[in-house]
Amino acid sequence: MKHRISGAVKIAMVASFALACFALVAWFSTRDPGSAQTAFAESVSAGQIPRESISLLEGMQKANRAVASAILPAVVTLDVVETRTVKNSPMEGFPWFFFGNPRGKEKPGEDEEGKPREYKAEGLGSGVIIRKTGKMYYLLTNQHVAGSANEINVKLYDGRSFTGKLVGGDERKDIALVSFESDDAAIPVASMGNSDTVQPGDIVFAVGSPLGYMSSVTQGIVSAVGRSGGPNGNINDFIQTDAAINQGNSGGPLVNIYGEIIGINSWIASSTGGSQGLGFSIPINNVKKAVDDFIATGKIRYGWLGVSLLSADKATLESLGIGDRKGALASQIFLGSPADKGGMLPGDFVISLNGKDVRAVDQLVRDVGDLENGQTARFRVLRNGKELTLNVKIEERKEDTVSDASKLWPGFMPLALNAEIAERLKLSEGQKGVVVSGVQAKSPAAVMGLQPGDVITRVNDKEVKGMRDFYLLLSDRSSKELWFDVIREGQTVSTMRYKR
Repeated sequence: MKHRISGAVKIAMVASFALACFALVAWFSTRDPGSAQTAFAESVSAGQIPRESISLLEGMQKANRAVASAILPAVVTLDVVETRTVKNSPMEGFPWFFFGNPRGKEKPGEDEEGKPREYKAEGLGSGVIIRKTGKMYYLLTNQHVAGSANEINVKLYDGRSFTGKLVGGDERKDIALVSFESDDAAIPVASMGNSDTVQPGDIVFAVGSPLGYMSSVTQGIVSAVGRSGGPNGNINDFIQTDAAINQGNSGGPLVNIYGEIIGINSWIASSTGGSQGLGFSIPINNVKKAVDDFIATGKIRYGWLGVSLLSADKATLESLGIGDRKGALASQIFLGSPADKGGMLPGDFVISLNGKDVRAVDQLVRDVGDLENGQTARFRVLRNGKELTLNVKIEERKEDTVSDASKLWPGFMPLALNAEIAERLKLSEGQKGVVVSGVQAKSPAAVMGLQPGDVITRVNDKEVKGMRDFYLLLSDRSSKELWFDVIREGQTVSTMRYKR
């Protein structure tokens, strides 16, 4: 059973909110701030509020109640228990520890038999029911809430509790799916909205169990969309909101005025640990495909292109002749990857995928990850000042392949040489070339003997004036061998030759 809000309520919400704000401003503006005084309630009579204002406020209140009643029954509280192993003694840090171990027998972090200690860490978060299949209910939450839990207790809005089971989780998107069984077919299931339509200024509600206070609803607006960053290398673009979010809200839904989920509350930016009006939610469209993947395989099946993407700086873009175009630089290519087979080369600047413009690296990473294994994707790239279309057959991302640096070509991150770097490396005035950074262990670059800080001046005895020359010569297949001339600590040396 899905709770929906009538069309009349939807219209009333927007109109009543705007008119109510106008009426309140008008009423308060008639008051004289200079006449304010401290008084007991019985000594000063309250002013009469106009009936029109009351009607508008009542309309807004009814709309808020309608949204709350629609979403609250589908929001759950998660009590989780994680078994952890620690090496430090539980007594460490207490005053008496500094005077020696009072038990005398154990080393710190070991029990009487010399084994590491185990303890159960309890946590609390929120979740929202998004699907029902037979007697099985599925709810979304954060990976950091339930992803490592050994025990999960699901507590419903009406107080009933069920034993939950982790279906799957993913750290890159900080999302997890938990299931529980019930014979009750009337447990509400929330509706998922379309987060692509969310705009700054939209009215939203954050729902969850902040600080353990179950079924709490806060209201605010969307402060911004497309926010990057987040903890632990999260690849989401976030919805920012000023609706109050605190610890315990994690995994709960961010809801629009129609009672639909548009985000999963994930983290806050705070100097105090409490809400400061800077809450961030994972857009629901980012995780819709993940739900099916979790149910089918227990994990997200990411599409894999096989490139190392770089958000190039201004100097690099200018050196490549790209200017101020938006996109992502394919600085390195995995040999034998879909990108390699599809004709993509190091130095290609990706500007669109399947007709959708690339605005940032994280966006392209997400969009490629959502592609299906075996799907042919159309990439538009800039290469040597020209636009090209490449058709690439996507494969499934596998961790052992992604972590194999021996296949990463060329195996380092080239940087444009500028005045600041030239001064730091004590290079001659007017020196041309490309700077080596981020050399990957076991990669072709490492095998050839390249080191961070090397300045590549020639590729296969051909001069390198900048990034554009470097990538053109790197992709030249007329020779079966590749080597570099570099400046290293004031000396010019040649690397070992690499057979392609």
